[in-house]
Amino acid sequence: MDDIKNVKAPEVELEENQDSSFDRKRRIIGAIFGPICALLVWFTPIADLAPEAHKLLAIMTLVALWWITEPVPIPVTSLLGPTLCVVLDVVKMKEAFAAFANPMIFLFMGGFIIAKAMMVNGLDKRIAYGIMSMKWVGDNPRRIFLAIGLACALCSGWISNTATAAMMFPIALGLLDAIQEMMAANGTKINLKNYKYATGLMLMTAYACSIGGVLTPIGTPPNLIMLGFLSEMSSIHVSFFQWMVWGFVAMVAYFIIAYIVLTKMFPSDVKHIEGAEEFINGKVKELGIWTRAQKNTLIAFLVAVVLWVAPGVLSMIYGADSDVMKVYNRLFPEAIAAMIGALLLFFLPTDLKKNKMTLAWKDAVAGVEWGTLLLFGGGLAMGGMMYSTGLSAWIGDQIISLLGGHPSELLFVSVFCVMALLLSELTSHTAATTMIGPLAIGAAVAAGFSPIPVAVGVALSASLGFMLPVSTPPNAIVYASGYIPITKMIKTGVYIDFIGIAIVTIPVALYLVGLIV
Repeated sequence: MDDIKNVKAPEVELEENQDSSFDRKRRIIGAIFGPICALLVWFTPIADLAPEAHKLLAIMTLVALWWITEPVPIPVTSLLGPTLCVVLDVVKMKEAFAAFANPMIFLFMGGFIIAKAMMVNGLDKRIAYGIMSMKWVGDNPRRIFLAIGLACALCSGWISNTATAAMMFPIALGLLDAIQEMMAANGTKINLKNYKYATGLMLMTAYACSIGGVLTPIGTPPNLIMLGFLSEMSSIHVSFFQWMVWGFVAMVAYFIIAYIVLTKMFPSDVKHIEGAEEFINGKVKELGIWTRAQKNTLIAFLVAVVLWVAPGVLSMIYGADSDVMKVYNRLFPEAIAAMIGALLLFFLPTDLKKNKMTLAWKDAVAGVEWGTLLLFGGGLAMGGMMYSTGLSAWIGDQIISLLGGHPSELLFVSVFCVMALLLSELTSHTAATTMIGPLAIGAAVAAGFSPIPVAVGVALSASLGFMLPVSTPPNAIVYASGYIPITKMIKTGVYIDFIGIAIVTIPVALYLVGLIV
């Protein structure tokens, strides 16, 4: 935990500096123009819209602008939207707030609790150091580069991208210190702030955390948000296993591109990093033997993973429409699997005499990102109301008209992918997905397309925030090291962002031709 504390100080300083300039202006502009734009929409006659849909459009205008500019915290805006819908008689209260009890909320909650247990009990570090200490890594700079990226990506598929970056950041710093000491021993002094390999290693640490998040539905909020919109607006259920098939393809593609770009732009000027193996092995020894808490956490985690993946295996054996699958899906939906894994942490003891369990309730509560859950619930609520009032169909028709009336499905998906990417570079990728998601699905339905490809495309594109420190928390954490010139981050981010958008179309195209189902 000390490592995490050490990296938060510069991150907070960075955020304060940003607050004093760009963010402050953005919030002032949003606070003023958000209500003005909403009122303009409210008083503008729109003949094709029902009164409820017209009111909702005005509310959505305010909510969307405030999600982007953040004059108030994003979770507050997420609660404001449904509240205004009740006050302005768009829908009844039960309908407005029903989405806050959506099963997807509990899937996320269970994932948060399991991730917190992994962090509190040190299982995340054991996994990360285990990857770094593999024999094939050794002291080769390129392999160390690869190993740190793999550790970040695989961990962030299951725990918060921010937490993974905070955990891996000091490991990367330690390796860079080892390089500096080795070079000094050989008579060469280097300044890590001007050292290409240091910049590349820091960027790989940040980027791999964002890339790994696409692997599972719980890896990053945009994934689960789009799955929630599919369920809420189109009654389409995408299983945990099915998402992992798409996510794995995207993660591997993103990772390869990032690795190639970063190793070409920031190569190492030495063939071996003396002391790197000793540094990692020393960290492994510091962990000591497996504790009872770590073993229990691993059990709970594996139980959840098995329950999440089992439907995919069972469907291959018995068929998707078999009685076995129907019973399993009824008894163990994804949210219940997450809650079973999370609840096990409070029943598996580490010290019966002291009545000590694997996870304390205070730690579990601290591990749940309540703001994300509120944003998620508010986004689902607004998306559901857009569908029920007919607003999403109307917006979908307008978008299709702007695209020429009969766009190809691949072009259609690409347009929304670019929108999600650009918006996520400037604001929270969670907020960006919450705004773009209902529009994308509504437009897909209006065009007669399946909403699944565009939903997947938007979620994957929202994770491509690589250009700016403010784009994602992992970017901010590593930028605070001082080893990354802002121009280098922007240049590298542009390359990976644009290549990544093209890569997004691979799983989408495979889905469209039937190779991924």
